[in-house]
Amino acid sequence: MIGRFKRLFHALRREDGTAAVEFVVAVPLLITIFMASFESGLLMIRSIMLEQSVDKTMRELRLGHYPLPDAELLKDEICTRTVIFKDCAANITIEMTRISTANWALPTTGVACIDRSEEIQPVVSLQIGQQNDIMLVRVCVVQDALFPTTGIGLGLPKDGHGGYGVITTSAFVTEPT
Repeated sequence: MIGRFKRLFHALRREDGTAAVEFVVAVPLLITIFMASFESGLLMIRSIMLEQSVDKTMRELRLGHYPLPDAELLKDEICTRTVIFKDCAANITIEMTRISTANWALPTTGVACIDRSEEIQPVVSLQIGQQNDIMLVRVCVVQDALFPTTGIGLGLPKDGHGGYGVITTSAFVTEPT
């Protein structure tokens, strides 16, 4: 009986294989950090590209370069400028609202994003402003996370198919003609 305890104690004191144990503990942590960093970088690139695209499109609209703008034209212009979005035209919503200067009432609801798991999509208004109107533009593009179960992809609010909304907001005053 004492011999068994000696052998067990001797086996527990051995140091061969400790590098493998350290490797097994450290590598999943490092891979998770790498995946979270990559996902957050991609999210930031998508956000910046969408914001830049919306700003350029709204500048063209504000200056009157689109004679009769509608939702499809604005979607096409924004999606043309954002090359990184997969299936942008099918996953984008644009809401344009006139802000009254009498009471400065801003929209109280969140930005409406497409839910790809439902056939009925949110109704968004697209008001084209007159001269000197203040316009608030909110855009949402739904994209899939590369690593939806780790890091930042795990914490993002998602639709029924696992996509998260990349959202940007812009405001401008319609220029007099």
